[in-house]
Amino acid sequence: MGKKNNDGALTKLSFNEVSKKLGKVVGKSEWYSIDQSMIDSFADLTKDHFFIHLDPYRVKKETPLDTTIAHGFLSVSLLSAMSYDCVPGIEGAHFGLNYGFNKLRFVSPVPVNSRIRGHFTLKDIENKDTGEITMIYDVVVERETQEKPVLVAEWVTKAFVKT
Repeated sequence: MGKKNNDGALTKLSFNEVSKKLGKVVGKSEWYSIDQSMIDSFADLTKDHFFIHLDPYRVKKETPLDTTIAHGFLSVSLLSAMSYDCVPGIEGAHFGLNYGFNKLRFVSPVPVNSRIRGHFTLKDIENKDTGEITMIYDVVVERETQEKPVLVAEWVTKAFVKT
């Protein structure tokens, strides 16, 4: 994970600099457009061809929805890209690791042709003697023109520095 600087490279901060962001919004990502082509590709990759993602006619006929919606896991899968937009990496880390989620909720659907972006707040950070740094982020993904979030999560990541 890491924030990009002006030349496109990832911004890296020291452990102490990142620690000062505890309890604060670290950043907001760029907007990501969710079109039907992206939803269709995700359906093919994951073998999840449920009609609410792919068939707008059935959606209108059989559900209270107006149109197809993105898979919840599509929104989750974009968190990595979103974090690269705005979350700084740890200086001296030779690699990072997505460790998973303590909490994850799909709060509202993402209709086709929506734009979404992530907000990342550093909830916790721990530096072990082994060089393993664990960071927990509260993440809220919003949909443009909608107050209610589409996704909320407590995301755990790790960075590894040589000791």
